[in-house]
Amino acid sequence: MSNITKKLLVGSVLVGLSGAALALDRTTSKENTSVYIISPANGETVSSPVKVQFGLAGMGVAPAGVTKTGTGHHHLIIDGNINKIPKDLPIGAQAKHFGGGQTETTLVLTKGKHTLQLLLADKYHIPHLPVVNSAVVKITVK
Repeated sequence: MSNITKKLLVGSVLVGLSGAALALDRTTSKENTSVYIISPANGETVSSPVKVQFGLAGMGVAPAGVTKTGTGHHHLIIDGNINKIPKDLPIGAQAKHFGGGQTETTLVLTKGKHTLQLLLADKYHIPHLPVVNSAVVKITVK
């Protein structure tokens, strides 16, 4: 079983066993923390595959499952709506998970307009309180 499969399985079990309890125990984000997309830039026209680089200020990055104060890991919302993601439960399939602590990725996107947005989450994939998310970056793939 791969590490990613194990982490997804653990996350699913945690949600199934104790979604309500986890919702009560949210991790606090540090004041003035910001997460942002370094590249591509908002409004940029790019070719696929698209390299996306993540930025974080005020906190550190740690893999999912790791207990370390002042850290989280990235989730990338592609062509989605952050407002439709519950903020008191683990982030599901609405976002691409970077539970290994990755700070960049390469995406294969179809031609046309796309949106990208980051959401920081704790060791259980639950968004911090207060929520730390980036601005929406709009790109066009040629």
